[in-house]
Amino acid sequence: MELYEDVAARMAAGLSLEEAVDAGLQALVEQHGKVIAGFGHRFHPVDPRSAPLLELVDAAAASGEVGGRFARIGRAVEDKLSASKGKPIPMNIDGATAVIYAELGFPAPLARGLFCLSRSVGVLAHAWEQTQQGGRIKGPIPRQCIPTYEGQKVRDVPVQQ
Repeated sequence: MELYEDVAARMAAGLSLEEAVDAGLQALVEQHGKVIAGFGHRFHPVDPRSAPLLELVDAAAASGEVGGRFARIGRAVEDKLSASKGKPIPMNIDGATAVIYAELGFPAPLARGLFCLSRSVGVLAHAWEQTQQGGRIKGPIPRQCIPTYEGQKVRDVPVQQ
């Protein structure tokens, strides 16, 4: 969201969308490095959740519920990143939710909290689903890498009177 807000501020100062995206990305890379949060995915070439969410934003913009400015900015960032890398660098779920929060008028620091809440709900839902299936709750660690417990041996716990 900070990138989207930066680009929007640069546009308000008179830059075109393309110029503002270029300047915003350059400033972000100088500050944080080459990885741009909200774009690309470690395991999948395309995040299937992003397009349906952006379609909902487009529909809301068409009906006047939101402005659509941040959706245009997000897509322009996606286009610029893809062109600069010579391959698609699609917006992921984090980039899409940033568009939604920005369109709804949330400030970036508050949106960070909403992001954390939504991830927490997702983790709880995933854990519950795996519990209901009778399996172990899987984490991001491959089974062969899970450390073995090396603490105290199983022992009787005294009953309190």
